[in-house]
Amino acid sequence: MKLNLKIWRQESAEAKGKMVDYQIDGIDGDMSFLEMLDILNEELVAKGEDTVQFDHDCREGICGSCSLQINGEPHGPDKLIATCQLHMRSFKDGDTIVIEPFRAKAFPVVKDLIVDRSAFDRIQQAWGYVSVNTSGNTIDANSIPVEKEKADESFNAATCIGCGACVAACKNASAMLFTSAKVSQYALLPQGRVEATERVMAMVRQMDEEGFGNCSNTGACEIECPKGISLENIARMNREYLKASTK
Repeated sequence: MKLNLKIWRQESAEAKGKMVDYQIDGIDGDMSFLEMLDILNEELVAKGEDTVQFDHDCREGICGSCSLQINGEPHGPDKLIATCQLHMRSFKDGDTIVIEPFRAKAFPVVKDLIVDRSAFDRIQQAWGYVSVNTSGNTIDANSIPVEKEKADESFNAATCIGCGACVAACKNASAMLFTSAKVSQYALLPQGRVEATERVMAMVRQMDEEGFGNCSNTGACEIECPKGISLENIARMNREYLKASTK
């Protein structure tokens, strides 16, 4: 398979970036998208040119660090997968593929296709946890019964890997889906209800301070999310925020 690649190149956060054209041949349909980029980088090294910098870690769709904007779609044309799970059989011989970093004010470009998503970390640190007094005997996790429906909903929200596809898909670069998933996974459990008011207020405040936009209500975030995080979480977070605001 022969492909034409248009890749965003940017030397540093302060430098001005641009699209650069590359041609690559001999790509097998069973290769992953990141393996294709590996081959491109091997060719660039052989030519003495700078390699294309991109993020990756587990390459198993778990960590979310491989996030790329491919032909205008976060993680590419396939659904419910991360970029590392995208295979080249999704493209045709002779295709032109445009590869960019996620675009958002809160996700500044570090170099080439790598963006700084530490804004998500700061939202999580604001109150994305349950405070537990660990002195004395540890409480048995099964001592507080949880309804199966609530447990399942909490688990589904907790599958969010923080890749940022929701932000990249939203025309307002909103982080509502990510933040609501982190709020929901605790709001649905009795252990998380103790700090529910402080949690939603702190996390929404931090989200706004990071420069993310408001929810656009288009649902693009749910469609592009590799884990299929539901919009119901945003509605739940809005209800939690409204209740917390009246206290």
